[in-house]
Amino acid sequence: MWQDIKRIAALAWPVLVGQLAVIAFGVMDTAMVGRASAFDLASLALGGSIYITVYVGLMGILVALSPIAAQLYGAGERSAIGEEVRQTFWLALFLAIPGFLVLSNPQFILRLSQATPELEARASAYLHVLAYGLPAAMLFRVYSSLSTAVAQPRIVMVIQVTGLALKVPLNLALIYGVERLGIPALGSTGCAIATTAINWVSCALGLMLMARHPTLREFGVFTKFCWPQWQAIRALLKLGVPMGLSYLIEVTAYSFMAIFIARLGDVTLAGHQIAANLGALMYMLPMSIGIATATLTAQAIGSRDFSAAQLVGRRGVELAGTLGLVMAAAMWCGRSLVLAAYTSDPLVAAVTTPLLAIVAIYHIFDALQINAVFVLRAWKVAVVPTVIYALSLWGVGLGGGYVLGFDVGGLSPAWLHGATGFWAANSASVAVAAIGLLLYLRWVVHVKAR
Repeated sequence: MWQDIKRIAALAWPVLVGQLAVIAFGVMDTAMVGRASAFDLASLALGGSIYITVYVGLMGILVALSPIAAQLYGAGERSAIGEEVRQTFWLALFLAIPGFLVLSNPQFILRLSQATPELEARASAYLHVLAYGLPAAMLFRVYSSLSTAVAQPRIVMVIQVTGLALKVPLNLALIYGVERLGIPALGSTGCAIATTAINWVSCALGLMLMARHPTLREFGVFTKFCWPQWQAIRALLKLGVPMGLSYLIEVTAYSFMAIFIARLGDVTLAGHQIAANLGALMYMLPMSIGIATATLTAQAIGSRDFSAAQLVGRRGVELAGTLGLVMAAAMWCGRSLVLAAYTSDPLVAAVTTPLLAIVAIYHIFDALQINAVFVLRAWKVAVVPTVIYALSLWGVGLGGGYVLGFDVGGLSPAWLHGATGFWAANSASVAVAAIGLLLYLRWVVHVKAR
């Protein structure tokens, strides 16, 4: 048992550090742009919500490379991995085209927000710049998926941390301007320029390592040129489209929850934002464990060692669930310190306090469901998990939250009105997802490991 846990931990910690660096990107952008002006911060929030929806939906499709390459790696088929990567490059470029067009012409989406013309124009400028960084972000995702699949997450982590280090000076120069160098203060647009530049730097570093790193070089990704092969791309899409949809379901479920809670006022929205941010930070650890567990599971499947695949998958879920309990208990016991770190406003603290209890329960089920879904992806199973996500996160979570939070029908108890109702339904939704995914995982393993 301990041997499996050590293997999972060895892969999980670099993933965790890299993901925290990515989270820090968003925190840094919000803090720095917020100091520039409230107008720039509003344009960042509006444009960022559109960008993340487009990027996550497209990126999720490319993540299909990870279980495919991991199984091939376990089977010792090195040249086949190189071919899969080349086809995924083509797929990344094809997917970047509609993404680029949407980000370059976002007016039809921005009008849905009913923002002022000035805010719409600034958010449009922000998205227009990010459109030029989208192809690089997509290509880097191919590199990241391959590196994770062959148990080399540290080389991804190094690039992500390097990008974070570059972000600080670039943001300072472009958001606030440098008069001596003739750089004007660009606000949120400067933030987008910094992100786009770092996307291309990260992409270039990833491609260079793919050609020169001892482990990645043996796949011969750049030893020959090949045109798109539609059969291979269809196989990627068969697994990747439902995976992309599952990511999109997660993003939209939380985005719309924030939109609905915004109707309840600034104080309630601020409390929700604290709970959501804390939940996102806590989520990084089980997600890292899930990625590591999926890699080891897929490699064992590729080597036809199904008993080892079954065992390491179970160990990963058990580890994530145990740590989820520990983190939830620690967060609840230290809730006064957590609140003090986030806000000094007594009204916001009063709204947030009951949400923290729900976040603690929510995190336990969240840790279980994310690991179950990653292990299912290692077995190349993605359609049913996506359906489970849609029914639970959209149906139970978003739909149930709307009913409870706004007291639709007058049956909701008073303590579940407002943000508490939304978070209670959200916790119920991840519990439903966790139970459904774990039961389905048990059935899949029973069928495929025979």
